[in-house]
Amino acid sequence: MNLTKDIKDNIFREYDIRGKYPNDINEDVSYTIGKAYGSYLKSINQNICLIGHDNRLSSNSLNEALTKGILSTGVNVMDLGLVTTPMLYYARIKKEINPGIMITASHNPKEDNGFKFSFDEVGNAKGEEIYKFRDFIKNGNFVDGNGTLYRYDIKEEYFDLFKKNLNFGNRRLKVVLDCGNGTTSLFAKELYSMFPIDLVMLYDESDGNFPNHHPDPIVEENITDLKKKVVECNCDVGIGFDGDGDRAGFVYENGKMMTSDEYAVVILRELLKNSTNKKALYDIKCSKIVKDEIVKLGATPYENRTGASYMMDAVMKNDILFGVEYSGHIYFNDNFPPITSGLYAGLKLLEVMSKKDIPLSSMLNDINKYYATSEIKYAFSDDKKHEVVKKIKEYCISKNYTISEIDGVKVYFDDGWALVRCSNTGPNVTARFEASTKERLESIKNEFCNIIESFKNSL
Repeated sequence: MNLTKDIKDNIFREYDIRGKYPNDINEDVSYTIGKAYGSYLKSINQNICLIGHDNRLSSNSLNEALTKGILSTGVNVMDLGLVTTPMLYYARIKKEINPGIMITASHNPKEDNGFKFSFDEVGNAKGEEIYKFRDFIKNGNFVDGNGTLYRYDIKEEYFDLFKKNLNFGNRRLKVVLDCGNGTTSLFAKELYSMFPIDLVMLYDESDGNFPNHHPDPIVEENITDLKKKVVECNCDVGIGFDGDGDRAGFVYENGKMMTSDEYAVVILRELLKNSTNKKALYDIKCSKIVKDEIVKLGATPYENRTGASYMMDAVMKNDILFGVEYSGHIYFNDNFPPITSGLYAGLKLLEVMSKKDIPLSSMLNDINKYYATSEIKYAFSDDKKHEVVKKIKEYCISKNYTISEIDGVKVYFDDGWALVRCSNTGPNVTARFEASTKERLESIKNEFCNIIESFKNSL
């Protein structure tokens, strides 16, 4: 492996570095990023970092290249090995080492890979921090040295964190876990077996080819088998995990998908009644049922831009009790640190259910009713997607609509909302819509989708 200047700008995204292997990201790119990262750490007086990787087929060799690059600057490396992303986040806390890199492409296709990274106590780099690091790499002002490599196993300490923070009731639950052949395949069964649960395991063989379905449990087509298994085995709930274990998706006992919004309502009702902290956070894609419930429970709602880096930062800076993203990132900030663990989110729901003698689907009979689309993706190149959102903003201003620009453009109506934003993980514009009636939902959706479609030929 060698230093390379052939590093594409489009792999530097809002939350991380991400691209296809080996065209965008390969061992030379990884080595160069490691060399730059170590040099950057030296410039801010940091001398050690954590490294971890998921189970993608390219992750191990990228890990080796990255490590060599960092060590060549004189920065020491503590390698956690094959871990979930939340395990690396927890290791940062436990070992009091703020700099760290997780090699993962999360829920992206198997051909992708990337790097989530932090430099200091601020947490994951995001936005301008990532673009500043991109420029640092391009400048090539790297240092030389000889760092030391350490190995560390964080698993037992991570599992202890779960045992200390969960207290199950008397109801024993039957649960299907779908690991999607991702990194949670290596940990889920052992961890969940520590609690009074009857387990049915699905796709829990670690395989970076993801042979059974795409590793994203928030997309309904990816949990078809999970839904079937829940009904077939007469289970109380189904839980699916993404590729690197920082997100979870859920299925009711009747085989229907539970949205992250609905999950949040169930959890908030328990958390807020037992806490003096009355602040809750949701991302801009979430249903209005989340805000409605927060207000109903006498708490303060906070709406935030999408993205784990931004959400974790907001939870910590504002000392918020709980946060939820539509994409399945869940943030607890009571005794459990806000490290968006899919495994913990699943167990927390089971803890709540174990203290109630009603089906999960019956816990939401009294929520307000809204009609919403799933997230709709439109393919636009990275250089054009921002122009699309700009045009949508101009249209909304011309119509005197009430809008928010914290993440793309969100339009607020008395009876619904529309959101159009740039995807930060791929060359797409994404949209989601919600309204109080099916007819109004269709009207809002058609208004904005027709405009977006019209840009395909004009931009």
